[in-house]
Amino acid sequence: MTDVPDPDAPSGHDHHHADVSGGWLRAAVFGAMDGLVTNIALVAGVGGGGGDRQTIILTGMAGLVAGAFSMALGEFASVDTQNDAVANEVAVEREEIRIHPQAEQAELARMYEEMGLTPATAEAMAREVHANPELALKVHVAQELGVDVDDQPSPWVAAISSFLCFAVGGLIPLVSFLLGSSSLPLALAVGAVGLFALGALTSRFTTRTWLLSGVRQLGFGAIAAGATYLVGMLIGVGVTG
Repeated sequence: MTDVPDPDAPSGHDHHHADVSGGWLRAAVFGAMDGLVTNIALVAGVGGGGGDRQTIILTGMAGLVAGAFSMALGEFASVDTQNDAVANEVAVEREEIRIHPQAEQAELARMYEEMGLTPATAEAMAREVHANPELALKVHVAQELGVDVDDQPSPWVAAISSFLCFAVGGLIPLVSFLLGSSSLPLALAVGAVGLFALGALTSRFTTRTWLLSGVRQLGFGAIAAGATYLVGMLIGVGVTG
């Protein structure tokens, strides 16, 4: 007979959630995808314009370094600004609880009622929460702003994740050239595989299937590469003519 886990046992409730608060996961996925699409487009554009292997490598590496630093600095500034904004709102809410404790308690009770609790239960919960000012602050911020004051994303983690993943993503379209090949179609094929694989990988954190995620990301990359290849051809023809 197969043992059935006791749903009331502690192990029955042991589960973990992915990082969806805007920390390393968002920065890593965005960085890797941006690196892949950016350098596939650069390779396609320079190759379409008639650039040789060395020119493509130089352009790709320059794009990789510049893009990685740009992504990292952008992520740091974005997350740091977001954290400062949250801190400011927390300070405002703390002052409101200090000056108008009864009004804030009544507001929390109304929130609980809107969630479906009975008025008596909502008032009892709000009263118990407000018995502890720090707990009241956390609950109000969570209910009104949708953030956890104790779990804010780190700008350093976001920046480093973005930098490293952009660099890795940006390197993929250059691999065949770095290994000695001069074939543009081969480089674009390697980049396409990277796009599909990365898109499929992100399906682990979403409700999409791996096939749909992979094809979607491949489509985004194809649009960017096609546009820059066309621009490269037009500029290359104009220069040589």
